[in-house]
Amino acid sequence: MQIDYSTKSTNDEIRARFDNDVERFSNLDTGQATTIDAPLTMELCTEAAKYVNPDAKELLDIGCGAGNYTLKMLSKISNLNCTLNDLSMPMLQRAKERVSVQTKGTVTLLQDDMRNLNLPDNHYDIILAAATLHHLRDDADWEAVYDKFYKTLKPGGSIWISDLITHDSPPLAKLFADRYKDYLDALGGPEYRQKVLDYVAHEDTPRSLNFQLQLMDKVGFKQVEVLHKNSCFAAFGGIK
Repeated sequence: MQIDYSTKSTNDEIRARFDNDVERFSNLDTGQATTIDAPLTMELCTEAAKYVNPDAKELLDIGCGAGNYTLKMLSKISNLNCTLNDLSMPMLQRAKERVSVQTKGTVTLLQDDMRNLNLPDNHYDIILAAATLHHLRDDADWEAVYDKFYKTLKPGGSIWISDLITHDSPPLAKLFADRYKDYLDALGGPEYRQKVLDYVAHEDTPRSLNFQLQLMDKVGFKQVEVLHKNSCFAAFGGIK
């Protein structure tokens, strides 16, 4: 079935929103409040990376925002060479400021859509991608990006993802959508809930956990694992 994405946010619109929200995203508690279990999934993703790649030297953080995930990773494996990717240059600049004081390794900035990145083969030990893949649109986008990630990882390297997801079963999709509405209500009330749901509807096109795990298997990951799932958020990853 052909889906029309023409009403969704453009890259320029997404970039502008994040350009103007650097301070909030520099704080995990406020920046990721709409993500259920955000501190837990950050801990699980970075801990999994540490256990799978304890001698890692090269880190790629996709959609890095203000650098929270990279900072958490550096608290577990120090002195990584950190490559930070985001659409927003103010976010990248803040991330570089914060990350540079925590590592003696290099810090490289890549301001671009993840779909456009020209990444070296067999280069990175760890890829982190938090709350960013849901901006991908059609099946071709998803497969191309997962294939890109697979190719740029070293053999034995790993990718860890924390993101908004959908569900393949319509009844379960409704169940978890209702639970997320309740979560947002408790967080900020009806107006806040509607504001979040409106920008999700306009900006995001998440896919199911099943879809992404199958795609990881298709592009070549030898092992895939689910670290955590709660409502319409999940943390998961794969090892090359």
